[in-house]
Amino acid sequence: MKKSLRGSKFDDFLEEEGLRAETEATAIKRVIAYRIELEMKKAKLSKSDMALKMRTSRSALDRLLDPANASITLQTLERAALALGKHLKIELA
Repeated sequence: MKKSLRGSKFDDFLEEEGLRAETEATAIKRVIAYRIELEMKKAKLSKSDMALKMRTSRSALDRLLDPANASITLQTLERAALALGKHLKIELA
């Protein structure tokens, strides 16, 4: 026996409240920060070493790794990827 669904989807709610873009940006940023930290651990890079490889400051790297800070540039992401020996790939789905 199938249960009938009541109410709307959470995405619909976020859309109605005008929060969907902000919520998705925060979620994506959390994933990016997590993946960069994992790659840094794998490469045994400290934050100071990573900042040097990116040619940026330690505070800029801290902002990149802050899951709550969704304001990052493509240039910063590209520098992080290159510092880790990776390629940045962005796609629209």
